[in-house]
This record gives sequence, C-alpha cells and structure tokens, in this order.
Amino acid sequence: MSKFLLSFVAIFTFFGSASAQLLSPSEFLGYELGSQFTRHHEVVDYYEYLANEAPDRVKLTVYGKTNERRPLLLAYVSSAENISNLENIRQEHLKDTQEGGNTSKAIVWLSYNVHGNESVSTEASMKTIYELLTAKSQYLENTVVIIDPCINPDGRDRYSNWYNQYKNTPYQVDYNSKEHHEGWWNGRSNHYMFDLNRDWAWLTQVESQQRLKVYNEWLPHVHVDFHEQGMNNPYYFAPAAEPYHEVITSFQRDFQVTLGKNHAKYFDANGWFYFTKEVFDLFYPSYGDTYPTYNGAIGMTYEQGGGGQGGLGVITAIGDTLTLKDRIAHHFTTGMSTVEVSSQNAERLNTEFKKFYKNQNFKFKSYVLNGDKDKIDALKSLLDKHKIEYGSPSNGTVKGFDYSTGDNGSMSTTNNSLVVSTNQTKGTLVKVLFEPNAKLSDSLTYDITAWSLPYAYGLDAIASTSLVSANAEVNQTASSSTIVPDSYAYITDWNSLKDARFLAELFKSGIRIRKADHPFSMEGQSFDRGTLIITKGDNQYKEDFLDVLKTTSEKYGKTITSSKTGFVDSGKDFGSSSIKMITEPKIAVLSGGPTSTLRFGEIWHFFEQQLHYPITVIDDEYADRVDLDEYNILILPGGRYGDHFNEKQLKQLQQWVKKGGKIIAMGGAIDALDGEDGFGIRKKEMENDSAANALSPHKNSERERIKDAITGAIFKTKVDNTHPLAYGYNNDYFTLKLGNASYNYLDSGNVVYLEKNTKPFSGFAGSEARKKVKESLVFGVDNVGSGQVIYMVDNPLFRGFWENGKLFFANALFMVD
Repeated sequence: MSKFLLSFVAIFTFFGSASAQLLSPSEFLGYELGSQFTRHHEVVDYYEYLANEAPDRVKLTVYGKTNERRPLLLAYVSSAENISNLENIRQEHLKDTQEGGNTSKAIVWLSYNVHGNESVSTEASMKTIYELLTAKSQYLENTVVIIDPCINPDGRDRYSNWYNQYKNTPYQVDYNSKEHHEGWWNGRSNHYMFDLNRDWAWLTQVESQQRLKVYNEWLPHVHVDFHEQGMNNPYYFAPAAEPYHEVITSFQRDFQVTLGKNHAKYFDANGWFYFTKEVFDLFYPSYGDTYPTYNGAIGMTYEQGGGGQGGLGVITAIGDTLTLKDRIAHHFTTGMSTVEVSSQNAERLNTEFKKFYKNQNFKFKSYVLNGDKDKIDALKSLLDKHKIEYGSPSNGTVKGFDYSTGDNGSMSTTNNSLVVSTNQTKGTLVKVLFEPNAKLSDSLTYDITAWSLPYAYGLDAIASTSLVSANAEVNQTASSSTIVPDSYAYITDWNSLKDARFLAELFKSGIRIRKADHPFSMEGQSFDRGTLIITKGDNQYKEDFLDVLKTTSEKYGKTITSSKTGFVDSGKDFGSSSIKMITEPKIAVLSGGPTSTLRFGEIWHFFEQQLHYPITVIDDEYADRVDLDEYNILILPGGRYGDHFNEKQLKQLQQWVKKGGKIIAMGGAIDALDGEDGFGIRKKEMENDSAANALSPHKNSERERIKDAITGAIFKTKVDNTHPLAYGYNNDYFTLKLGNASYNYLDSGNVVYLEKNTKPFSGFAGSEARKKVKESLVFGVDNVGSGQVIYMVDNPLFRGFWENGKLFFANALFMVD
C-alpha cells in the first residue's frame, strides 16, 4: 500500500468489533474496489445487503425507475435511535421552514453519479456508507445521511458496459488506447441524452421528477453533488466561484469555506492537489448545487479529475498515473469530511436553516401572469412539482415591472390570471425562477444567465413590489365541447403544445385534418390562422370518426365548435385552397456523426415524451444508404457539422426538397447548408478588431473573449405571425440565445428575427456579440421548389424547458407547407 493511502487509512479507518461483521464493498463484490467498474445491479445488491444486515441503521427505499427500468435508490443512514425515529425527525425538520421545528439533527444528502461516465462517485458511495456504519458511526449520532448512490443508472451502465467491452487486460494507461475514448453516445447522459445535472429546476426527465418529490420531503441542510472533470485537473471542492446569486446567504457562503478548509486538511496530509473558488459558480438554478442552495441547503459540487477518459488508470499530461482507486479515495475523503463537519455543526445548521425560511424582503413581492390557459396550466404543473403555491387574483389592475416592455407598466387581471408570491415557504425559489433579470456579480459564468419563467412560458407578466392578494385556487373556465353528429365540420384553435398533441393523436388514429391559412368568422365566432378544421367529408370512411374525435378532445381538454356549414361569414370557405389538408408527417432525424447528443436528445424526448409522435432515427454511419423519399421531413439536430455534406450530398438534398421534402436545420446544422453549393442561408460576416485584441494584456484575455459571447441571454424578437411557422404566436417572441451565431435575413420567409436593438431583456451578452446578432435571423423558411428548408438558429427545444418555443417546432412539422 502506498504512503498516501496509509495516511488516508490512518485518518479514517478504525473498526469496532461489532461493526466488523459487515462486509466491505471489496469483500462483498469479490474484487478490490477500484479494480473494476461495478455494474448498477451489483451496487443495488450491496446496498440491499447492508439494509438487510443492519436494518436498525440503514433504511433503503426505491424512489422510482429510469426509462430503462433500473431502480433509483435512497439509503438513509444514521444511528439506531434516529432510524427508529426517522419520520418524526423529518417532520420536525420540515417545521423549521415555518419556524416551528424542534430537532437538533443535521440532514446531509449525498448525490452520486448524475453523469453516467463520471463513474467513480458510485464506487465511492459504497466505501462511504460502509465507513459510516463502521469506523465513523459516531458521526451518525446527531446526523441523518441520505445517500443516492446513482442518480443516472442508465448512463452509468452504458459507460461501464462500454468500458468492460473495450478495455485492455490489464488496463492500459496510455491515453491513446480505445478504453479512454468513448463514442458519440457516451455515458454522460440519461436514456434521452439529457444532462440530469441541468434538470433540477425544469424537471423534464423522469429521474429528476421522482428524485425531487423525495427531496422536497426532506429539504436537507447540506447537499453534495459528486462529479468528475477532465482527467488532467486536480480535485475541486467548495467554496464555489463567483457569481453567487444574491439570494445566497452569508452563512451559506461561510459554511462552504468551513467545509473547504476541513477537506483541505485531509488533502494536505496526503499531498493531494486541489483548487477552490474557480469555474463552478452558484447562479444557474437547475444544478445539483444551486437548486438545493435556493432551497436552504449548503449546496456544493465536488469535482474529481478523470471522467470517461480516466478508465481504471491513465497517464495525465504531467506524467502521473491517475487510477480509479485514487479517484475513489478523493471522493470518499470529501464525503466523509462533509458528514464530519455537518455533525460538528448540527445545531448551527438547524438555526441558520430556520433563518433562511423566514420571509425575505425581496423587491418584487408578487408575479402576476396572464395568457393562454394551456400555457398557464403547463406552468402550474411545474410549480406543483416544486411545491410552489399560487392563486388567482380578483378582477382589477396590477402595476409593476412589465416583462414585455422591460419597463414599468400595468396589466388587467381576471380570475383566470395567475399570482405567484414570494410570501411563502418557497419564496426564495420563486424569486430566483421568476425574477425578470437575475443580478450578475460576475459575467464569467459556467452556464446560461437567463431563464425567467414568464419568458420561458410565453406569458404576459407584471412583477409587483406590492403583495397581490389572491385566492388559494385558480379556477379557470373549463373547456367544453359540443360534437353534434350531423355537423359539416368541427373546429378548434391552435396556440399551444397541447393542441399539437391533440393533432398528433388524431393523425395516429387515422383522422384527416385541415388548417386555416387566413382568419375567418362564422356564427358570431372568430377564428385565427392555424385553426384546425376536421370535416365529416374528409373522414367519411372512418367509421369511428366521431368517437375518436370526442375521446381525443376530452383527453386534451379541447373546445370543439361544431358547424353545420362550410360557408363562412368572412374569410375563406372550407372548400377554398386556403383551407389546406395537413400532410401527415413522416419524420426522419439524423443522429451520430456531426450531431450533438444533447441536441438530438431534446428532439428525441420531444417526440416520444411530449408530442407522442413516431420518428425514424437515421444514424450518420448509414444515412447515405437511406431512401429519403420514404419521408417528407428530415430533421438535422444542432451540432458541429462544418463541411459535413459534400457537393454531391447537398445536391441530393436539394433535389429531395424540390420534390416536396422539408428540412428542419437547427443550430450548427445550418452551417452545413450554407455556402455556394448549399441553400439560401448565409452566415453574417463581421470585422474582427485583431489589433485591439493583440494589444490586450494576457491577464485580460478571458475578459476580452466574453465581449464576443452570449451566455444564455433572453432577447425580444419580431414575429411575422401571418406565416405558418408562427401560427399561434403574437407579433413578438422572447428567444433564449445561447451564442453569437448569426445569419443574414433571407430574401423572404423571415419569420422571427432580431432588429437593430439587441440589448438583452435578461442575461449577459458581450458588446461585440450584440453587434454581431443585430439584424439577424432567428427562425426562417426558405421555399425550394415544392419543399422548404426551415432554419432554427436558436433552439426552441433547449433542455426541454423553453416551453414557449415548442409551438414553433410543431408548426414546422404540421403547419409549414
């Protein structure tokens, strides 16, 4: 055993005679921990073993399942007395959010392996729980430790299975060996290729939804998210980097320092390298460190060098050999140190937790929202998951900051409006999620800098400095349908993703549907562009037509208007060429090769879990051998395409589009269609002031670079809502721009675009980047022969949470013809 491991053992290892009966992970698994990657079912077996052998000190629960049916576990570890009183401890702890609790226990939640190929953490979790039950059981006298050994079992098994398939025996430390280079779909993401560490607030994934339900039942004092970073980096632990969000308390910041110093003590003793206060900030709310922080915890990320590159061992850039055993030792040390410090400070953690939940004197006391019922309902669903309270105001007028103008304004309210106030248990979280423009203490950030929910959900909103009174329940008028059997047609609106789901299900049921390309009125009602028209004549051979229509409309809460005639009072009659049959989409999506797994995953998840409509996934490896004539839509997800399509392939795509095909090119895929041999899109050319950059001091280089960056900022765009791509929208749209990619306006078909004013409504955009995106395309349609190319420069499906962008994507599928 090496000297540093001897020192490590001297710090942490002492076995009592009673505890020694438990098998260590190595003894149970039959191999030395760190000599192999443990598959998820074997991890489950070990935790079940501990729960069976020490039921008085370990309570094991299954809180859900992944998309691939793997169980999600939580282990509650504490003294026998605490475990027997666990529910009472939980209830008393939650009373602290109302200033009424009476508990002295520290609640520490340790989350492992949110990224599947950052696989050391699950290994470390087994060593940690064993040590807590044996040598360090004294920590548990006043502490309840909650361990999630693997947040992302699907990703972890994807990585471990891949590694076991490709590794050398014995393992090869040469970084050039295959075992250090995963393929396109690596183990980082979950089944749908989502990054679960960026989903805590948005809850698009089943793992996140199930985990947060239990998390809200505990709201721990301390939460640690164990990660890995590049293999050449030393260890990172708290305190975090700037920017800290302004709601983070002085105690939360100070306690990170306390923990960091304790970790440093152990790392110093072993001669291990580490760094703090760099890179990993506390701002974006959907991380495993920030979301707990905004709920009163000391939320932290711990980052070990290695990741998917590390394997069982690898030679780093400085010539050292980093092994899986080393990585386990480091994560084990910070985990145990976290529990140690929390145990020593249990009383203070409880006191400060109570203070966090006292009513905060935030500038904005209430957020009042108006908008389409479907969008309001979508937001309410998210709020329910976070246990955020809301209500409905009385009819009247509310004044404050107007999100649509970026200035003071007013808005009329009805009992269908939504009010979310900071005067509630989750008031701090409300401020973070709803504030118009989060205050940045430093523009160098790790993630996006804007996310305000009124913009994301496409709702009119006022932030009021006064507390707006509201009823506890929001009682909106329920949708009603009258499907008269002998009607000529059945009419319904089009303005939300729920409408798209309704349409998709009708297609799958064999129903034919038309759309209105012009507004019309009949029998005293007005109908807008995009209105769906389902005629009896189009479906005369569908025997169960009315039954399907009735069942589907009730499922999606759709109001159906029955009409006995196709003769309108104004607009186009139902037999007009302007009342077009919607072509049933037959969709192919490119994967692999140049596409980003994250961007592909957003599309995959959208179709299977949100729209519920089938797609064919075509991998880049064999795409050349696929007959595109079998499909009428080809989606190119964002990624790094460069010159991916050669001249011959571009010509083939052009011919396919001219015959009636439709390409939806997103993000970086647009670059592959640019150029003389491509389509009509052109990247904007900007002058680069290289002289000014050359004269800038090296120490300022990072600051200079951010002048050309947009770190997830919200911009107000103009919308041509007479175009089918924008049916269901108003004449402006708030887009989340993730970078400075910019393209010239098209000759025609500029549907969503930025004009001269490119000051973001929320978030950071560098001065040079703002110049670059001025007068540029956001969404547009280029007609090519009988087909179209739809350009989506910004991503309407980003991380599945930008709700108001999803109808643009649905329009691209169903409305554009």
